[in-house]
Amino acid sequence: MAQDIPIEAKRFKIIREELGKTQSEFAQLLGAGSSTADIERGKKKITGSVVVELLKQFQINPMWLYGTSYNKKLDTSASTAPKVVTLDSNERENMIMVPIKASAGYASNVQDTDWYNELPAFNIPLPQYKEGSYRAFQVKGDSMLPVLQPKEWVMGKAVESMAAANNNRIHVVVTPDSVLVKKLRKTESSREVYLISLNREYPVIEQPVEEITELWEVNSKLSFDLEVREGQEAMISLQEGLESLREEIKKIKSYN
Repeated sequence: MAQDIPIEAKRFKIIREELGKTQSEFAQLLGAGSSTADIERGKKKITGSVVVELLKQFQINPMWLYGTSYNKKLDTSASTAPKVVTLDSNERENMIMVPIKASAGYASNVQDTDWYNELPAFNIPLPQYKEGSYRAFQVKGDSMLPVLQPKEWVMGKAVESMAAANNNRIHVVVTPDSVLVKKLRKTESSREVYLISLNREYPVIEQPVEEITELWEVNSKLSFDLEVREGQEAMISLQEGLESLREEIKKIKSYN
């Protein structure tokens, strides 16, 4: 039975042929050895460094390469897409985990493929995570209370550009010197965005768009703290009271 060639290998070959390069010429351009033949046959995985070179030299969108985006090319000056993706043994994209201690290193090593190998990674076999690239970041500090607790994990879906970002949603915003979890609000000028903490004790940050290297929209969180916190008890009590009131109203209506 013939080996199934993965989509990234097929698209890699398409790129080479469109550029009019031989397998040896393309390999030399990308630092991929003496030939790209094994990559195109699906016998050799595309390394992270090759993905980076495809993005830098030819503006190839890594998410298009792996079949999770329709946009083949990116304007690298405005791109907020992930610069590196990693695969597991089954050639599925990993969800890389970025703990608090690694946040500063992540910001400064966003294109260093070797550095990513030091981070833990996993897969979530749920339909919500089948489309797109995802990454997990650990929440630092209390700026997003009460929605996000310190040291909880948020899972974010990659956003290809600021134009594609959803307004007033929580995002992980990566700049050359920081990784921030904030609510993102666009401005009319499009040259900067406001990064807003849910904890009102923190000021709003005016962030230049040109300094944002990656953007991930948060769609879920992972928590190991099941403690009911102050304020939540009152909310639970209020909800229970409303349910009780609804039941009383139903009884009254049934008598009429």
